[in-house]
Amino acid sequence: WQLVSALLAGGRTLIVEQETILDAGRFIDKIVEGRVAVVQVVPSYLEVLVSYLAQHPRELPDLRCVSATGEALKKELVQRWFGVQPGIKLVNAYGLTETSDDTNHEVMDRVPNLERVPLGPPVNNVHVYIVDEHLSPVPLGAPGEIVFSGVCVGRGYINDPERTQRAFLADPHRAGQRLYRSGDYGRWLPEGKLEFLGRRDTQVKISGFRIEIGEIENRLLRLPGVREGAVVVTERADRSKQLVAFYSGVRPLDANVMRDQLGESLPRYMVPSVLHWRETLPLTGNGKIDRKALTALAGELDVAEQSHEGPSTATEHWLAEAWAEVLGIPKDQVGRQDHFFDLGGTSLSALRLAIALDRAVSFRDLTAHPILADQAALIDRRVEGGVIAAPGPVPSGRCAAAGTTAARGGEGAR
Repeated sequence: WQLVSALLAGGRTLIVEQETILDAGRFIDKIVEGRVAVVQVVPSYLEVLVSYLAQHPRELPDLRCVSATGEALKKELVQRWFGVQPGIKLVNAYGLTETSDDTNHEVMDRVPNLERVPLGPPVNNVHVYIVDEHLSPVPLGAPGEIVFSGVCVGRGYINDPERTQRAFLADPHRAGQRLYRSGDYGRWLPEGKLEFLGRRDTQVKISGFRIEIGEIENRLLRLPGVREGAVVVTERADRSKQLVAFYSGVRPLDANVMRDQLGESLPRYMVPSVLHWRETLPLTGNGKIDRKALTALAGELDVAEQSHEGPSTATEHWLAEAWAEVLGIPKDQVGRQDHFFDLGGTSLSALRLAIALDRAVSFRDLTAHPILADQAALIDRRVEGGVIAAPGPVPSGRCAAAGTTAARGGEGAR
């Protein structure tokens, strides 16, 4: 529908090539030159654009609406968007592949006065319920599973009748209609808006207790100062399992205080034993939090105190500070022989790094020379050759979060 809907409305569709997407400045140029009116991107890429526009302000005269889809839209990003483009509307588009993609639209012309960004009302001919495990609607404000009914509901999963039978059911509330159980967790707010709370299908068993990971993450996200959060399960040396929480925010928080706050609403066995702060959380190719990467990182952090060769030159120190800010790790964990992508870097965090370094090196340079010492040597050669000015301090202020340009399963930005 992203390809054809504009044509049906009398407009045109502009296809943006991947090389342009990986250069925020060129992407903005393309939008302006193409006189684009509506853009759809994932929030992680929108953060890159906001970061660029904060450093290089410019008018976007024809753009009237930006649709963010594919992952949860954070309130902080909404605030930052309206900080750089207060006159352009932002849409929180929510939906699932099984329900014909985007089924809910929350159109905003200002920052919502709510704790989270709401999902908005469903589009025409789509019905949304919040239900318990028996598919009975829950009271207003109570959490439950988000389920869909109407023409949006797909026919099932190809060659997977068992999974289809679990997720696609007859709608008990509308005769002749079909229903899809999304596995997403949400609630209706008093003002009639839908709020997303996370996933329901992340149960694990530790020490005999059945633990709902999504419930822990929901509580983690409610803590003051926490922007994003994810919880993974790792094994200790004695083969016992433990909960490890990762969170992002402006600054690290006191882990003991966080555990006490979580303990006020969770039983002790559901409070993570370890909490790690990162500037941003790693994302998968389609813009979701990469839990496999976090699980691997949790294991690596057990040996993170091993000595390594620190930066030695002024340029290496400058780069290490930029790496630390973009990757969300302490500067003293960045060594001169470290590999950017081994430390959790992605294509979009490399793009963010290029922006943070004010293009002293390009995206291609960063991917071709991922070792910190090699990047520093490249910059030093260009300074000596008069190609660029000597590097200065890393720009102040938080960089945009790392992410992906893929809005749905590898599709590009629209």
